[in-house]
Amino acid sequence: RVMLEMGTGASMRSGDYQTAALRAVEDATRHASLSFLRSLRIDPEELQVEMIIAAQEPDRIDLNAAAARIPFGHVTARAVKGGLDVEDATSLHPAVVVNAALILRLSDGVIAKFRAGSS
Repeated sequence: RVMLEMGTGASMRSGDYQTAALRAVEDATRHASLSFLRSLRIDPEELQVEMIIAAQEPDRIDLNAAAARIPFGHVTARAVKGGLDVEDATSLHPAVVVNAALILRLSDGVIAKFRAGSS
């Protein structure tokens, strides 16, 4: 693993898990600085990105739409139970909080190039 970024997204009024999930993914990507790729001459498309999205109702997350928000690499995504629903007696919907983790790894091809270059 070369990087772990986390993000949080919320849907305060509509209880929309998808909106909260996309916001969480975007929050995580905004924190990611991948300048080391340029320094090491690594193509960002060679990264492996594992995306984990945590929501109280993970089955309501469109993982393909969430993965499409990652502008680099090969993305695999899964949703797990987590996040937070905050009930509000004055609203029909809870405030929904969703967390996203992006785990970045170098592909086997990149690792092989570095090993070959260091011998």
